[in-house]
Amino acid sequence: MTATEADLPATPATGRSSRVAALRARLASPMPDDGPWSWLGALLVTAFGAFLRFNRLQVPRAIVFDETYYIKDAWSILHHGVEWIPVHNADTLILQGHTTGLWQACSGTSCGEYVVQPEAGKLLIAVGEWLFGLNSFGWRFSAAVFGSLAILLVCRIGRRLTRSTLLGCIAGLLMALDGLEFVLSRTGILDIFLMFFVLAAFGAMLIDRDQSRARLAERAARGEGGERGPRLGLRKWQAACGILLGLAVGTKWDAAWYIVGFAALFIAWEIGGRRAAGLPSYVRGALREAVWLPLTLLVIPLAVYIATWSGWFATSTGYDRNYAQLHGVTTPVISALYSLWEYHVQAISFGLGLHAPHAYQSQPWDWLLITRPVAFFYESYSGPVAGASHTCPASGCTGPTWSQEVLALGTPAIWWGSILALVFCLGWWLLHRDWRAGAVLLGVLAGWAPWFPLVSRTKFYYYALEFEPFLILSIVLCLGLILGPASASVVRRSVGAGIVGAYLLCVLLMFWYFYPILAAKVIPYPDWLSHMWYRVGKGWI
Repeated sequence: MTATEADLPATPATGRSSRVAALRARLASPMPDDGPWSWLGALLVTAFGAFLRFNRLQVPRAIVFDETYYIKDAWSILHHGVEWIPVHNADTLILQGHTTGLWQACSGTSCGEYVVQPEAGKLLIAVGEWLFGLNSFGWRFSAAVFGSLAILLVCRIGRRLTRSTLLGCIAGLLMALDGLEFVLSRTGILDIFLMFFVLAAFGAMLIDRDQSRARLAERAARGEGGERGPRLGLRKWQAACGILLGLAVGTKWDAAWYIVGFAALFIAWEIGGRRAAGLPSYVRGALREAVWLPLTLLVIPLAVYIATWSGWFATSTGYDRNYAQLHGVTTPVISALYSLWEYHVQAISFGLGLHAPHAYQSQPWDWLLITRPVAFFYESYSGPVAGASHTCPASGCTGPTWSQEVLALGTPAIWWGSILALVFCLGWWLLHRDWRAGAVLLGVLAGWAPWFPLVSRTKFYYYALEFEPFLILSIVLCLGLILGPASASVVRRSVGAGIVGAYLLCVLLMFWYFYPILAAKVIPYPDWLSHMWYRVGKGWI
């Protein structure tokens, strides 16, 4: 009788491979095996979102909200290396088509403008201006590109987080249909770049988690490292996370809190992985691996951040560029860094002390409720409007008859829904220690919590864009539970699919309804007023 393979004794090689497979299954679920379809779905969702963002990107042909600062800073960096002081009527000159004569006379080192945001985001705005000129399409181009790419990132991150291509595409669709992300993708300011780099850093963390756990399974199965487990060394995706966080901080300093949060998350994941691998000294092993964190999440981000100031270093006309020399410090390199340090001391002091009242300011506890969105642009008309679908007598009309607005307003079904999703994720994490729920909660916390103590500082709702992807991911985690596992009964899956589909339809209809006031469409004033759902106090008006 011939022996079958099952009858043969296991060799050391087959035994080790089975242990590796068992450890891998315990440490990380396999990715879905759907090949190119996963990319096709993500790219289709991204193309849909990109069409929405690039369509009529140049409208309104005006300088809206904080574009007044950043588009001129970007143009100055493009031509002078740093931000110069603009003339008082620079906005008017730009809208008239002028590209020169926008700066005050420069003599020696007195040209530099005092700005309180780093340069990375302004460099990206400058790319669009370099490609298409100093016009509304040019200064919004890069924002639209990065806002569209953020949709692709959310698709892929959602897929990796949930191990479901469908849920990943749903995450991207929610991002594509969110009003706040839509508006900031069509505005030449910094927040869309900040959000993109934070999101990309989180994506790098997830890849590192999967790859490091696969290596941990393989080496732990061989018994490497004893009770603490194997050393994994410097990890490239952890370093990539540091680079992206450096770019995020180089866009707006708000991102610095994500360095702290993501470092804590790296350690927590390392402890969890080694514990799941059955290593007795899993905490000591994880802390030994954390020896690389000062390099990957401190030195690398700091080096990248300093590199984003290269234009300031390379010229002599930046604000405070020669502070050190004027105070007796002339050592090369040291003097430049000392000048930059003094600049930052002034800028941070200004940022913390910014208490100027603003009509559209709000507090962080208002943001998820969307009680005070920000009007980036508003015009009312009392006469004929070219291209409008309704007529108005040539002599004009009584009162404002037409309205045109860009309102930084998140899609309510997403933002209000995220409140329930966050509460559920908190309970899910507390009861079951689900790492995915914990990760998205930390992503929200790192971007949201630091604003709460700054009660008297001027703040705006659109600052919440920084952590909006994590709100969407929390919703998607809940939708995944509603949909049910693939092994569930047909009835269970059908009911779940119906609920998920109804929610997505609600999001789509809300976005379509609010689209005119997100995209500066000219609409009758009564129609505009009907979109102002919340009118308590100043509300949405």
